[in-house]
Amino acid sequence: MPVDKNDLRLRPGRVTGPRARASTGGGSMMEGQDSGPEMSCGGCSVGSSRQVAVVGVKFHNLAKLEHFNSEGFELELGDQVVVESEDGERFGVVSEATSRIRGGCGVGCMKRVRRRATPLDSESFQRNGVKEKEALAYCKERVQQRGLPMRLVTADQALDGRKVTFYFTSEGRVDFRELVRDLAQRFHTRIEMRQIGVRDESGVKGGYGPCGRNLCCSSFLKEFAPVSIRMAKEQNLSLNPSKISGMCGRLMCCLRYEHSGKEAPATSEPVSA
Repeated sequence: MPVDKNDLRLRPGRVTGPRARASTGGGSMMEGQDSGPEMSCGGCSVGSSRQVAVVGVKFHNLAKLEHFNSEGFELELGDQVVVESEDGERFGVVSEATSRIRGGCGVGCMKRVRRRATPLDSESFQRNGVKEKEALAYCKERVQQRGLPMRLVTADQALDGRKVTFYFTSEGRVDFRELVRDLAQRFHTRIEMRQIGVRDESGVKGGYGPCGRNLCCSSFLKEFAPVSIRMAKEQNLSLNPSKISGMCGRLMCCLRYEHSGKEAPATSEPVSA
């Protein structure tokens, strides 16, 4: 099967989120709050003052929670759904109960829940899971053979099977056009490579922080604000790297949460992080 040149996409550069395109930067995400998530965007002319029902949905190989308009559905935790995405329909599981948007942009900017998953959707999802593992293994093999300076994180296939997206980390820009040709010729589908940062990688994989809660980057953070060692010093926290570093190896994002910009009162011993 000939390779469509439109499918050979080079998207160099750093992105700010695991679902963001390297060429466009991070997309709008919902931030979970006690009173319901709020959306922020450039504004739209559709339903700017209307409140809508939203649910948090997770996908099997992407730990980050994403929010979708669920108007017209009564969904509960654990329900399987098919949702809209920029890559086509996706199969996910409701992982956050229905809430209402307050002060958000409403219907105009948010992807929707298309339907409850059907048995046919479930079968497609199971088949895709097998194909994703095969695609990831083959891609790792080709990366090694071509000596590309990149590390693959995961692969994600659209529900209809028409597109496979590979997530990877790298210290710099990578010319992966030949790799994309290899993948397109092998799997006869659209291929996209998305470069993510090391902090984004933790958000994709998920896990638990030292607090015992899900990682902030995989649950509610929509962007990464700068964190400095000075924030730990001013809170009189231990500067032991093992105590103030997250799964990504960088300073924990939560060091910002209680940082007021003022130095903490001096004590004889640092506070354990």
